[in-house]
Amino acid sequence: MITGITGQDGAYLSKLLLEKGYRTVGFLRRSASANVIGERLTRLGVLQDIEMVDGDLLDMPSMMAAVAEFEPDEIYNLGAQSFVATSWRQPHLTAQATGMGVLNVLETVRKMSPHTRVYQASSSEMYGLIQEPVQSEKTPFYPRSPYAVAKLFGHWMTVNYRESFGMHASSGILFNHESPLRGIEFVTRKITDGVARIHLGLAKEIRLGNLDATRDWGHAADYVRAMHLMLQQDVPDDYVIATGRTTSIREFCRMAFSCVDLDYAEYVKTDPKFMRPAEVDVLLGDPAKAKANLGWKPEITLEMLVAEMVYADIDRLKA
Repeated sequence: MITGITGQDGAYLSKLLLEKGYRTVGFLRRSASANVIGERLTRLGVLQDIEMVDGDLLDMPSMMAAVAEFEPDEIYNLGAQSFVATSWRQPHLTAQATGMGVLNVLETVRKMSPHTRVYQASSSEMYGLIQEPVQSEKTPFYPRSPYAVAKLFGHWMTVNYRESFGMHASSGILFNHESPLRGIEFVTRKITDGVARIHLGLAKEIRLGNLDATRDWGHAADYVRAMHLMLQQDVPDDYVIATGRTTSIREFCRMAFSCVDLDYAEYVKTDPKFMRPAEVDVLLGDPAKAKANLGWKPEITLEMLVAEMVYADIDRLKA
């Protein structure tokens, strides 16, 4: 069972699990946009192979009913309010969906299905104002947004339930991971969509915030492999999933524009309204534990990722 199944990670994880022969169930919050809700799953060609069950992370009885009906061996909790900028405008919703939603999943499993293995989607944003130049599982957290604070609640609750009740519950502290399925509101997709529009004569510039912030970017298809591997281990644990390479937004722009032989400096403008109230300047993960214990490593380079996103956006806009 996957919460957040219609998001980027949910789509790639569904494809992976179906390829491995899993019966895959999506825990789906219904909305008025039901006609577009499965768009990512459709693009990966898996929508018709997934069973959907109605529910909401904030409605624990619906989670309990779904677990009673399907008796899942594994639950991947990817559901959240996951856009950092929105978390300042909607801190209460973020705290509920991104924080308390985790508790509802854990409590449901504890009470109804203790054998079920749980994956919790933690985030590198929890490191925030970094306490070490390279972040590992032992690096102290210093969250810098309501989103990161809510993620930290969910992370520590997962650790607590694992240690208190012996549950097989693992957290993946995933650093930034992107793909052509990334939401348009995220900076990487905003850049690649903007490059495609400029290339096709549909726009003249891209307006961004802090170009000097750096992130450790990987491909979502690589990162969902790590999620699955965590739940196959005999002993649950927490893992940093990252590439070990950090790149600035400015350099990401340069790489994206170079795909269409343009100079980013002519088209990218800084706009104060896109600056965060509290910036996270640098994130750089150490995936050594995941490599040693899970046998995981990224296979798709940043250059490959950027090119894939740019060309996918060009194809989409042409269509």
